Amino acid sequence: MTHGLTGLLGLAVPGGPEIWIIVLIGLLLFGGKKLPDLAQGLGKSLRIFKSEVKRKDDTDDTNPPA
Repeated sequence: MTHGLTGLLGLAVPGGPEIWIIVLIGLLLFGGKKLPDLAQGLGKSLRIFKSEVKRKDDTDDTNPPA
């Protein structure tokens, strides 16, 4: 029996302290100047992905299968 929140593949979802440890490790690996650029790139990639998925859904609705 599992306790707490579980995510994909049954792995536990990180909580508050784990998030801070992940952020600290990222800061140590990439440095303070590189992290905002990485976050901006990730945000841009997610926006592009969402717009493409939405556009695909919109075109699927307008062209029903024959």
